[in-house]
Amino acid sequence: MITSDAITWHAPNDPHPARAASQRSYSAVAKGDLAEWLTVYAEDAVLEDPVGPSMFDPEGRGHRGHEGLTAFWHAAIEPIASFAFEITESFANPGSNTCANLGRIRTTLPDGSHTTTDLIMVYVVHDDGRVASMKAYWEPERTMASFTPA
Repeated sequence: MITSDAITWHAPNDPHPARAASQRSYSAVAKGDLAEWLTVYAEDAVLEDPVGPSMFDPEGRGHRGHEGLTAFWHAAIEPIASFAFEITESFANPGSNTCANLGRIRTTLPDGSHTTTDLIMVYVVHDDGRVASMKAYWEPERTMASFTPA
């Protein structure tokens, strides 16, 4: 198990390239480091968080390339005061470039209010270990129902 201030990892932790990329992504988000986060993603990466139309992506087409990921960061990550990731399962077959992580993310807003998002995150990496695509499956309505005021 990996435990840090912002990441608790209860899942398998072998050195799978997609699993390692997901961990680097969580770490950069937890630190609030956009530049580091972008190094995890390939220049042609596509991020869908959540998959389908949402408040972050009204057309549901995903955020494409570093420009799209940067716009997503400013809209969805930057306004959050802190993130706490808890990964309970991670499935990655040897020889594949994909892993699926099951867990939850607690987000705390600057005023101290917070939400919890239960989700599945699927990472696909290129041979160089950088993320080609990330799809997060979660329901915004369920997350908003978990809202707890400060």
